[in-house]
Amino acid sequence: MNLPKFNNPNLLKQSLTHRSAVNEGKGESHNERLEFLGDAVLELVISEFVYLKFPDFQEGKLTQFRTALVRTETLAKLANELNIPKSIFISKGEKKEGGEYNASLLADTIEAVIGSIFLDKGLDAAKKFIYSTLLVDADKKIKTAIMLDSKSKLQEIVQAKGFYSPTYNIVDISGPDHQRIFTAEVVVNGKPAASGKGASKQEAEQEAAKAALDDIIR
Repeated sequence: MNLPKFNNPNLLKQSLTHRSAVNEGKGESHNERLEFLGDAVLELVISEFVYLKFPDFQEGKLTQFRTALVRTETLAKLANELNIPKSIFISKGEKKEGGEYNASLLADTIEAVIGSIFLDKGLDAAKKFIYSTLLVDADKKIKTAIMLDSKSKLQEIVQAKGFYSPTYNIVDISGPDHQRIFTAEVVVNGKPAASGKGASKQEAEQEAAKAALDDIIR
């Protein structure tokens, strides 16, 4: 993995330890607290990046660009590039089901790794890691994600009709940790418009937006 040298290697180990491994006695602490911290660090760094890179755009577009860079699929791809699946500590049951390659689990692990770098070496080191990995080819990643972004397309259509921006609610979460299924509902003009399912909240919201777009276009 392309990671800085840790002063406290236990932090890195914790960031790579899934809850299931702790439940199976393979570690003392899982990575969910580090994931929480890393998510906040990632949002700060990416927000600063798009703010400085796109001085002519307002909040809505900047939010869209930030979302494009921190999509579950983007983070999971980075995790694979860093060979993180080979380093994750998970239970035998999770591993048997291929849990180390689950996109949502990998995205969460990347956030936990960022949290561990922040705690061990500070914000500058975490920022350097994010810039040297996630923000490589940032323009291309933003363009690709936006082309596939049903939520953005739906928002443009809805606002053109004079309505408020669509809102999304996660109405159901099912399945085991390594195969969670999220169900999202999109609300347009105060009324439920469509729902969608996915392996992450973002994916479920995209599917809900796509379903709403299909109804509008139909």
